[in-house]
Formats: sequence, C-alpha cells, structure tokens
Amino acid sequence: MGRLTLEQIVSVDGYAADEHGGLDFVEAVPAFDVTDDDQLAYLEDVDAILLGANSYRMFVEYWPVADPATEPVAEPIARLPKWVVSNTLERAPWGDGEATLLRGDPAESVAALKAERAHVIVWGSLQLADALLAAGLVDTLRLRVVPVLLGAGRSFTPDALALQRLELDHAVSFPTGHLGLTYRLAR
Repeated sequence: MGRLTLEQIVSVDGYAADEHGGLDFVEAVPAFDVTDDDQLAYLEDVDAILLGANSYRMFVEYWPVADPATEPVAEPIARLPKWVVSNTLERAPWGDGEATLLRGDPAESVAALKAERAHVIVWGSLQLADALLAAGLVDTLRLRVVPVLLGAGRSFTPDALALQRLELDHAVSFPTGHLGLTYRLAR
C-alpha cells in the first residue's frame, strides 16, 4: 500500500480558504516562493498528483503553461501523472495530455490508487480531503502556513473529524514567517 499525503496551504488560524472560499490570503505576505526549495525536495519522493474537481479546475488554468524558470514547482507538476476525483467531469485535459478520472466513491477510488502508487499527494481539494481524512486514508499531513490570520473561513479539516494524533516529521521556518510542517498520522 502506498502513502497518501494531504497538503494544504493554511493561515496561522487553520483556514484553507477565506469565508468566501477565496485564496487571496496566500499572496497577502510577499515571497511565498521562499518555500519552493522545501517543496521541490518533498516532491522528489512523490509519484502521483491527486485533485478534486474544483482544485483541478483551478490548477488546469495555470500549471500546464507555468514557466519552470519562474515557477520551479511547474516541472514536477508537469511531469507527474495526475488523477482527478469527479463524478461530473466528462474528461480532464491537462496541457497536451489528460489526467485520469476516478469515479464512484472517493474513498474506494483513492484506496485503489494508493494500492498502485508509492506516494500520492493531494493538493487543496477540500471536499475530497474531508472524505479521505474521514476514511482514514491520509498517511501524511503537510501544512504550508502563511503568516496571516483570517478570523473566519473554511478549515482544512472536516467539522466532524475525530481526534487524530500526529507525529512531527519535518518542520522548516522561513524569514518571511512562512512555515512548512509535515506530520505523520499516528496509527
């Protein structure tokens, strides 16, 4: 069985989206790209990208044409195979290729993908993340913390999530106040 990492960009008070569903807070503090080297090092071990339909729609507008000279993570994003969990999308074009659609129950589909891949990363995809956390499929939680407080918004975890103990695996701080935190879910 492979490993599933759930990565979220969050405010210090734990929100992954503002109260209107927006992500403007990510750019509220300049120099988020200071985290790129840590992100690139982490992605060396990842062999698949998994997105929910809404995150796929956001990603596909930017990442297939992003310039690796100015966006270093564009290279692994372009290279890695992608899966999209959706029962509504007809297809999932990505640049010159296509992401693979996973249909049906998200937990069952992702469990099958985990059985085939060594290390899958999920970015954003809050509804999908809720289902994966509830089903116990997340092995690693990776938080990229932006030094802002939102006061309200969408938490990166579902409201009804049961207590889960975490073990710190990696922590890095940046002069800008950004943090990178990686936890293993204790089983």
